[in-house]
Amino acid sequence: MASIEEVRAGIALANDKASESLGALQQAHSSLEQAQGALLRVTEGSGQADVSEANGLLAQAVGSIAEVQQAVQAAINASEGVANRL
Repeated sequence: MASIEEVRAGIALANDKASESLGALQQAHSSLEQAQGALLRVTEGSGQADVSEANGLLAQAVGSIAEVQQAVQAAINASEGVANRL
């Protein structure tokens, strides 16, 4: 069985890695928002159904990344709570 210090160190490592992922997720979020904006600008007024679908899918992807960011942050907060109680 791991000691309290080993558990704390493991939690810290996990949180560091999770925090790194938040940066990557933020970059992906920003890039997708830019892609969505560019697509909206160049397809404005288009009546093609697949244009609307593409825009909707990009919006969905942006929302999904935001949800993942929230879940990662919640996991970090929860594991910090565990570490603080040790």
